Amino acid sequence: MNALASAESPVLIEPSALVRRFLVWAPQASPGDRAQAVNALARAYLYCDLSRETRAEAEIALTRALDDPEPRVRSALSEAFASAADAPRHVVLALASDVCEVSRAILAMSPLLSEADLVDCAATGDARAQTAIARRARLGAPVAAALAEIGERAAALALIGNYQADLRGPALWRLFERFKGDAEVRARLIERPALPASLRAAIATATTADVSQFASEWLDPRRAERIARDGREQAFVSIAAGCGADDLAELVGWLRASEHLTVGLLVRALACGGVALFAQSLADMSGLPAPRVAGWMRDTRGHAFASLYTRAKMPSAFLPAFRIAVACAAEIVPGVGVDYALTMRMLRAIEAENDPQLTPVTAMLWRLAGEGAREEAREFVAAAAELAPAPRFDEAETAPQAPLLLLNVEPGNENLAPPVTLDFGPEPVNIAA
Repeated sequence: MNALASAESPVLIEPSALVRRFLVWAPQASPGDRAQAVNALARAYLYCDLSRETRAEAEIALTRALDDPEPRVRSALSEAFASAADAPRHVVLALASDVCEVSRAILAMSPLLSEADLVDCAATGDARAQTAIARRARLGAPVAAALAEIGERAAALALIGNYQADLRGPALWRLFERFKGDAEVRARLIERPALPASLRAAIATATTADVSQFASEWLDPRRAERIARDGREQAFVSIAAGCGADDLAELVGWLRASEHLTVGLLVRALACGGVALFAQSLADMSGLPAPRVAGWMRDTRGHAFASLYTRAKMPSAFLPAFRIAVACAAEIVPGVGVDYALTMRMLRAIEAENDPQLTPVTAMLWRLAGEGAREEAREFVAAAAELAPAPRFDEAETAPQAPLLLLNVEPGNENLAPPVTLDFGPEPVNIAA
């Protein structure tokens, strides 16, 4: 038996007799020796040119090894048969249903396991067994759906990270629903390619809800909710900007069903140049085909646009503001962030209407203008820093100090605004008051 157990390559000398001797020897050997011998016999079964009789006897011996009480022996058999297409299927099925230490290699690789076998093993296995299945190459949709429904957290993370798995929309949604409060699961989901736009929006909503809950511990709850709402709307507009027609329709349907399709979101979309999101929203709310809606939106001053706006049950008082906003937004290339210049153009035109009923819209636009201005300032400063990196000073030198603000107050003239001096060094620069 030592020759069989220690051989680097499978060997069989007087094969029939050797298999019989193995069956007699195995019960008396140590677990380590049995594990090596079983692995060698399994490789001989797979790769040696055996007679029919010898192969049958070897299969009996390997089947008998399934009853070995030592997991190391069964693991050695599992490792030998893990990726083999010619292994005895009944042995592979038995190994797949064994304890996780034994089954993992088979569950992860065996081509002999059908989708029904894998679903059954996922239902009865622990988290490690489920994880082994979730990592299989080219995992089929039925197995992926089963894991999405019943898999434990570790298996869910492995499944999401397996880009070869046929993980379809319903299964992805189920994973999100089961682990909605788990930030790591959400982060893994958002990294998957071709994720449905509506699911991206739902993940963004769950993430901003966490931010709101955290911020409410040190901010006024109303302010925390506004921060969360702004974050949600920014995410929705960004997602919509990358959508095709079908994905955009699905996204808008989800936004409407989840009560996130608000006037504030539509104003933000237009401030980003997102006419497509606004048009699809009107199509969804009015029940009219998207191509017809797009045609009516070409002339925002016409009766067709007003009729479309009314049919969509948008606030009638805001119609003049949306006429202006859509016309302005149609002139630029859409982006994912607020366009400051566009927003100011909208504001000037809407404020020129002198209509008190439009005050809520102008208030929203002013907030968005501030957001856009701050973002432009950040980008400008970042670009300036790249073009003009901060100078380095020798150890003997000191960095220049900020200019000093000197107030020259003459006696008897304390109540008048004094002249201001900015002291940059030896020669002050005077700025008239």
